[in-house]
Amino acid sequence: MSAVLQARRLTMTIDGAVLVREVDLSLEPGEVLGVVGPNGAGKSTLLRMLSGEQPPTAGEVLIDGEPLAGFRAERLALRRAVLPQHTVLQFAFKALDVVLMGRYPHRRSSREHDREVADAAMAETDTTHLSDRTFPTLSGGEQSRVAMARVLSQEAPIVMLDEPTGSLDLRHQELVMSTLRGLASEGAAVLAILHDLNLAARYADRVALMSNGTIRAAAPTGEVMKADLLSEVYAHPIGVVPHPHFDCPLIFPLENGSGGRCAAPSG
Repeated sequence: MSAVLQARRLTMTIDGAVLVREVDLSLEPGEVLGVVGPNGAGKSTLLRMLSGEQPPTAGEVLIDGEPLAGFRAERLALRRAVLPQHTVLQFAFKALDVVLMGRYPHRRSSREHDREVADAAMAETDTTHLSDRTFPTLSGGEQSRVAMARVLSQEAPIVMLDEPTGSLDLRHQELVMSTLRGLASEGAAVLAILHDLNLAARYADRVALMSNGTIRAAAPTGEVMKADLLSEVYAHPIGVVPHPHFDCPLIFPLENGSGGRCAAPSG
């Protein structure tokens, strides 16, 4: 299957600092690609270039084989939807109105259909009960889920998300990741920046591991989630064992220094 999104030697330099260096990456329909790595690795900068929010210093992004730079804003919005780390709104829009913003590119759609899509997106993200609440009055997790519903209502075949589970409780983390897997099963191409390595291990088909602005590894999840590689990239001892309930790795930090309250068993 051919890639719908390609990065070719993407580089971002700001004030002499290289934030991303010559990254090659691809995203195919029907897959979830998890992008992981420590703070400052260049993950969010990479996503901004892939989404068209920030032009690269060098290199190019292709969507469906065409240079991203040639896409007009409305056409691009029909091809890809983006969830940033933080959604900041200056006005007190109701949650439903925020979700309906995702329907803006679909100008030929009827109001009735737009509302149906928005309602379905809010049901999918467990935000229906928040419809009439103003966005600034919502908690961080509620805002994140409403923003996710806006992304779903856009109905784009390429979905890019920056830490979609960062402010969510356990139940809603699972809900969001299950939703992303569902999108992929329906043919969407999903790229998600994730800090939780175990969520990436459970839900991603492939993982791109970033370090110091470069891709250290990009391969099927089990090939990247290796203790020695993760320990090196995160500069902390990390253990990896088979998950007791799922067919995926279980990843955890190992004791370093004084450790925590729970000590490793002796012997």
